[in-house]
Amino acid sequence: MRVSTALATLTSAAAAGLGYAWVEARTFTLRSFTLPVLPAGTTPVRVLHLSDIHLVPRQHRKRDWLASLAQLEPDLVVSTGDNLAAHDAVPALLEAHGSLLDRPGVFVLGSNDYWAPRLKNPARYLFPSLGGRPIHGARLPTDELVRGFREAGWLDLTNRRGALKIGTTILGFAGVDDPHLQYDRYDDLAGAPDPAAELTIGVTHAPYRRVLDAMAADDVGLILAGHTHGGQLRLPGVGALVTNCDLPRRQARGVSHWPPRTDDGPWMHVCAGMGTSPFTAVRFACRPEAALLTLVPPESLA
Repeated sequence: MRVSTALATLTSAAAAGLGYAWVEARTFTLRSFTLPVLPAGTTPVRVLHLSDIHLVPRQHRKRDWLASLAQLEPDLVVSTGDNLAAHDAVPALLEAHGSLLDRPGVFVLGSNDYWAPRLKNPARYLFPSLGGRPIHGARLPTDELVRGFREAGWLDLTNRRGALKIGTTILGFAGVDDPHLQYDRYDDLAGAPDPAAELTIGVTHAPYRRVLDAMAADDVGLILAGHTHGGQLRLPGVGALVTNCDLPRRQARGVSHWPPRTDDGPWMHVCAGMGTSPFTAVRFACRPEAALLTLVPPESLA
């Protein structure tokens, strides 16, 4: 009798936890941070950081929430990849961006802008030692996605540098293709920041140490990344269980410095993203998010 009671209790708790995780994956949240990264006397710049949307066209709640972010009227939109989760998602994705595409923007690509997700053992994510070779699904319409962003005037940072004038501020950018697929080629663009830029921003999908170290060595002032989903499953007092890369778990989302535990390296923001794989559509203690980053001179925080 005791065994059956304990089993029933455990089953009920597991069902409740799964139900909560399913609901939380649909509870979209805007997070806000102020970062002192601009030179003295510079006008603040408001940056909307989007990542890991993983859109399937039937996800109308996600599409509506993404569209609502245009009300923030950001000065700049930065997309750090993994936009798609279905072959037919590009038209719905561009429609959901709405008037955000009329704003200045930059983007890089993630693995789920190239390859569709496939059903796989979730233990591969929680226990990378079980890994083996990566599992990729069907090829996604990457060219259609890139064309849509480029035609909106967004800057493609796929293993490229670039610059934008935002108001009176010149921002430089150094971006790489997805390090998780080993498509990154930072050596092709390494070097000192553009002297005309008030700030150089490094942009990557997956925040692997080799990329972060290279960007920090080139004196970028801010690094923006996604990929981790903030851990996707977090525990109170523990935080993220995994990051799906070699980033320390304590830096799986939010603002920190790189290298970790330093004050003189570049600031870094890792966005926990808006979505999940459609085959593991749950989050626990890690709501889907976008982030509004207000870039200011240090004296603004005094």
